[in-house]
Amino acid sequence: MFGDMMNMMGKLKETQKKVEETKKRLDTVLIDEQSNDGKLRITLTANRTIKAIEIDDQLLEDKEQLEDYLIITLNKAIEKATNVNETELAAVAKEGMPNIPGMDMFK
Repeated sequence: MFGDMMNMMGKLKETQKKVEETKKRLDTVLIDEQSNDGKLRITLTANRTIKAIEIDDQLLEDKEQLEDYLIITLNKAIEKATNVNETELAAVAKEGMPNIPGMDMFK
């Protein structure tokens, strides 16, 4: 039994390390999103860090329109990045989870 516990602890530490490595890798995964008409482009990492914003000059003439574009496009980009992030981290976590009796009902 003690050996099983040590094995589980080892697996958990290994999984934690893989999760951290995945988080670092997700900093290099870029998500691009743009408004429907292409006047606003946003690039962010899968860890939801904004890397670039490109704004068409026409949008600079209308503050309210620009704000609306930013809100809509940022929200779409963040949603995409969140989906990638959660999928990648869940896969790593599930792969490294020890086989604990009765835990399969949570899958």
